[in-house]
Amino acid sequence: MALIVQKYGGTSVGSVERIRAVADKIIESRKQGHQVVVVVSAMSGETDRLLKLARDLAPQPDSREVDVLLSTGEQVTIALLSIALQAKGYPSVSFTGAQVHILTDSAFNKARIIDIDAARVQKALHEGKVVVIAGFQGIDSDGNITTLGRGGSDTTAVAMAAALKATECAIYTDVDGVYTADPRIVPDARRLDRLSYEEMLEMASLGSKVLQIRSVEFANKYKVPVRVLSSFKEGAGTLITDEDEKMEQALISGIAHNRDEAKLTIVGVPDRPGVAYSILGPVAEANIEVDMIVQNVSAEGMTDFTFTVHRNDYDTALKILEKTSEKIGARGVTGDKKIAKLSIVGVGMRSHAGIASKMFKALADEGINIQMISTSEIKVSVVVDEKYLELGVRILHSAFGLDKHGFIEN
Repeated sequence: MALIVQKYGGTSVGSVERIRAVADKIIESRKQGHQVVVVVSAMSGETDRLLKLARDLAPQPDSREVDVLLSTGEQVTIALLSIALQAKGYPSVSFTGAQVHILTDSAFNKARIIDIDAARVQKALHEGKVVVIAGFQGIDSDGNITTLGRGGSDTTAVAMAAALKATECAIYTDVDGVYTADPRIVPDARRLDRLSYEEMLEMASLGSKVLQIRSVEFANKYKVPVRVLSSFKEGAGTLITDEDEKMEQALISGIAHNRDEAKLTIVGVPDRPGVAYSILGPVAEANIEVDMIVQNVSAEGMTDFTFTVHRNDYDTALKILEKTSEKIGARGVTGDKKIAKLSIVGVGMRSHAGIASKMFKALADEGINIQMISTSEIKVSVVVDEKYLELGVRILHSAFGLDKHGFIEN
């Protein structure tokens, strides 16, 4: 008997009718002889509604109380889904994150899972019940309710699958898998049958919003096979698993993009040891993540230092940088919020030369200027003007033959 963990997002459980449909999917799995653990999000729009209530009372509400508030969204869903299953004659029990004892650290609003005590879930499964668990939440060592950040239900599901040694973790969402590019931008984008953990990690970090990056990190660490499926139509979805032999060929799997980037440059920085830390240290202390970094070649003892941050962090980072500029004797600070990141991802890059140059030529032929470049073993990312984002995605999708087969021509 296989143990399957299924996760349903907010859209999938957005109404009573959709909750009934989810119950039918679960029953289908039960009829196939599987044990089923289900992780659910709050109904679509509920988290935003609760957050607005808090902000109507206080512009910056206390983080602990926000977590207490937001965790109720999932609590509603688990109870309703359990009721739906029971009404259809299938024994079910719902648990909050605290009841399952999903232990997290105390970083309210973006807590990380430390441990899961699966005993209560295993007991309920042994009793023949469908177990329904609230995603996105846990409890810290002081007994405080915590939440895992946007998309945290994905992480809950994968973590539960790891703790229970499940056969597979099925993530049901409003898309039917991972595509070679965003189908809204590239109509002939193809659904991928299979992706390696590494490729999915890169795509998640580069702006593909199909899965939360921490859930993929968890899956990779504990080798949990994850399948992305649609709640609304049948299909095999995309399986995310270990790299296989096919993936060793010269292959680009997909084009990722991210509109949420902003660029900051501190101009005329004295080029001396420790200057990078002087610039980025205060930014890190403000809990702002830095993505791409470029430092120009020193000229007459001065250099320019450029980096990108999430667009939501731009204003805060700019203020920090203006203070830093005065402190270290730089000439000033410039910024640009109208940039975007384009990336090509594929394990085939390891053994295939010329991929980056092919990317650069394809963009250059269309007059798209590259502002910054970042590479890893299986990805190349560039920063371009935001107005070229959609054109750039389509050009790269075509240049690498992703509308056909995805292989790079020699």
